[in-house]
Amino acid sequence: MKSKYVLPLFLVLQIIFLQIIAHFPETVERYYSTDLFPYLSRLSRLVLGPIPFSVGDCLYFILIGLLLRWFWITRKSWKVNWKNNDLQLVSFVSVFYFFFHFFWALNYYRQPLFEKLNIEREYSDADLLAFTQKLILKTNSIHKQLVKNDSAAIVFPYTPEEQVSKNINGYKNLAQHYPFFEYQDLSVKNSLFSVPLTYMGFGGYLNPFTNEAQINSLLPLYSSPTTSCHEMAHQIGFASESECNFIGFLASIKNDDPYFKYSGYSFALRYCLYNWQDRDEMVFNKLLKTIHPGILKNYKETDDFWKQYESFIDKGFHVFYDNFLKINQQKDGINSYSKFVDLMVNYYKTEEL
Repeated sequence: MKSKYVLPLFLVLQIIFLQIIAHFPETVERYYSTDLFPYLSRLSRLVLGPIPFSVGDCLYFILIGLLLRWFWITRKSWKVNWKNNDLQLVSFVSVFYFFFHFFWALNYYRQPLFEKLNIEREYSDADLLAFTQKLILKTNSIHKQLVKNDSAAIVFPYTPEEQVSKNINGYKNLAQHYPFFEYQDLSVKNSLFSVPLTYMGFGGYLNPFTNEAQINSLLPLYSSPTTSCHEMAHQIGFASESECNFIGFLASIKNDDPYFKYSGYSFALRYCLYNWQDRDEMVFNKLLKTIHPGILKNYKETDDFWKQYESFIDKGFHVFYDNFLKINQQKDGINSYSKFVDLMVNYYKTEEL
């Protein structure tokens, strides 16, 4: 076999392998997610974490530049040399695809979190209502602790750098109950792509090759802790967006700092409200009336922020990302973010909020 066919064939074998391994989540959990991956991810964070800028974003800049250069060089040869050019392109995809899964993405195929925590997947409207009401009381209480006026929005007192360093506290407390949530060697950085991220509608992302958590530095600060904790959950091997929302919520409310607790509780409450808005508009409106006006002002702050950047870009990218998630074991696509409500409601059937 000619060498130019090796990497394209390897891509086909990878795809077949992933189709097979999808049926063996316990094997992925045992040999990759809790054995090999923790060493790979911690080594990446240990080496790259102290570097003050995003190495992963720089690598993406270089990679994009090289791809553009390659397309420019080969632009005139596609008609006569299309086969070799296609093989080169597929070979690149094959190598990229391999390292993407080796360094992180095999976690898409691991055991679901609801099984690790031994919690149910289904709940009733009554369960959701009881949980939402408890969540409102808790969020109102934290809000009142931070500001005396119920109508005042929370102003986050920390710089982005201070906020990131304080996230460790929440994970430390969480790991005392669940050791598999342990997080060490901080590597959370402001993304060099913050403006494009905002136009695409995202608060952050994980670079799967460098294991750096990239945070959109333009976000309203009060919501940043939970966003950071979400990306940190990806760093320790959880690929599902709903699971990372759930872990990010837990890590925020387990933090000793009340501002971080507020970020987590208000984040979770908003998702529950979205859920009720879809289920029953009347119940949704009744619940709104029981929430402190200052909390709703923070929600409006977030809405106003994202409205500034609404365009065809975020709609187009959401379609792309929706399909990306569906290909990678998340059948609900972009809606999987909100599925963490399922985890929360069932988890707190047996736990104190």
